[in-house]
Amino acid sequence: MDVLLNHITYKGDAHEIVTDHIFLPNSRTIIPLIYIMEIQMSRLKGKIALITGGTTGIGYATAKLFYAEGARVFITGHNDKTLAEAKNSLPREITIIKSDAASLTDIDSLLEQVKKSAGKIDVLFLNAGIAAMKPFEATTEADYDSNMNVNIKGPFFTIQKALPLLGKGSSVIMTSSIAGHKGFAMMAAYSATKAAVISLGGTLGSYLGERGIRVNTISPGGITTPIYGKTGLPQEALDGLGASITQTVPMHRFGSPEEIANAALFLASDESSYVNATDLVVDGGYLAV
Repeated sequence: MDVLLNHITYKGDAHEIVTDHIFLPNSRTIIPLIYIMEIQMSRLKGKIALITGGTTGIGYATAKLFYAEGARVFITGHNDKTLAEAKNSLPREITIIKSDAASLTDIDSLLEQVKKSAGKIDVLFLNAGIAAMKPFEATTEADYDSNMNVNIKGPFFTIQKALPLLGKGSSVIMTSSIAGHKGFAMMAAYSATKAAVISLGGTLGSYLGERGIRVNTISPGGITTPIYGKTGLPQEALDGLGASITQTVPMHRFGSPEEIANAALFLASDESSYVNATDLVVDGGYLAV
């Protein structure tokens, strides 16, 4: 009789390589058998996901992860260069739509395109955001309005207009920030918008929960994304900010977009079916110290 001597599994991102060694008593030989089995990544199988701000950083990493987990993914962006780069690098099955997160007209058009193509939204991840950083005295009305329009007005009305497409069991996620929890110099307008996002998540989680729609927010800490280069701060100030965050965080490093994407996947999936009106802080322990 053949005797199974060993069974070793090597797990990769998309496959399992399994090695069995079979001992043949009559011939006193050992035969290695190697075969490959597909890992079924299906936490979002059959779900329709819309991600705003999906061409770079957190949104881009989340789009790749949601797609790998079986979702049909739609993403938005506003910058022609990053839209083109995303089109060239993301799987072709991901639909990329140019849309201004602050424009109600663009929001209407976006949702109409998703409705015609997919008919519903199971996961709505409102990730588009900007971070203009200036001293309080130097913040203009235009600075204030641009932060408010993209970071809070956009999510507010996107959720409102998407309600006919959101059914029981759907998940809405918004990207906030630790700046919505703690005061940071140079971030008065930005921090106000992120605090508002956390408040909106709690309010809508309460309001929409009875419909079976969960609403949660994610508050990232320092994450290596292109947003820092768009803050308007000089490089010296950015370097100082980065050093301060790295020194303060107990883990002494920035987080990666993929680590936030994993948090978004949890909130998007049925694994978080009883998580609602909650802000998930992913900051390496920054706020705890």
